[in-house]
Amino acid sequence: MVIDKQTVHKVADLARIEIKDSEVDHLTKEMNKILTFMEKLNELDTEGVKPLVYMNEEANVWREDVAKNEISVKDGLKNAALHNERFFMVPKIIEK
Repeated sequence: MVIDKQTVHKVADLARIEIKDSEVDHLTKEMNKILTFMEKLNELDTEGVKPLVYMNEEANVWREDVAKNEISVKDGLKNAALHNERFFMVPKIIEK
């Protein structure tokens, strides 16, 4: 498969990115280099090679997800710059 200018524009459209006409030639060359590299990889014999899903084969150790009240509201708010009896007070950043 060879990438042409029309394909570059189609890929840019699918990716919702804007490209300048001056960039199309460079992108065409770069995308063709990528495809050439992928064709080289397809030549490799991967018979008997397990697919790599995770970098290590260790199984994750799950713990029971139990809600605990380990800190009181008073202790949680003691270092807050601004707060009321139960909540942190932060400046408003979104205007209506």
